[in-house]
Amino acid sequence: MAKARWLMAFLFVGAGILHFVYTELYIHIVPGYLPDPLLLVQISGVAEILGGIGLVIPQTRKAAAWGIIVLLVAVLPANINMAIHHAQFSGMPVWALWGRVPLQVPLIWWASGYTRKV
Repeated sequence: MAKARWLMAFLFVGAGILHFVYTELYIHIVPGYLPDPLLLVQISGVAEILGGIGLVIPQTRKAAAWGIIVLLVAVLPANINMAIHHAQFSGMPVWALWGRVPLQVPLIWWASGYTRKV
């Protein structure tokens, strides 16, 4: 279980860092009805990094897992927006863009396993 937790932590820290490396790409993913896309990208990037780090610290693991679950639900509209408007993301195949949407479910399930253990 510890290896799986470290893997999830690595994935979320890495994904969070990508928000700052490819900021413009992430800004284009944010649905137009949401305010201040840059700020939302930065907040979600920091949340992913902190969530990943929090998973490996016993005292913060449960809160971090809940935070990751909330984050995954919160970014679902961005993943759907990206899939619908796939022309803006010509570097990625359409199947990969749509694949991100149902991927939220197993990620939420995975994170939920850490909400019960400290």
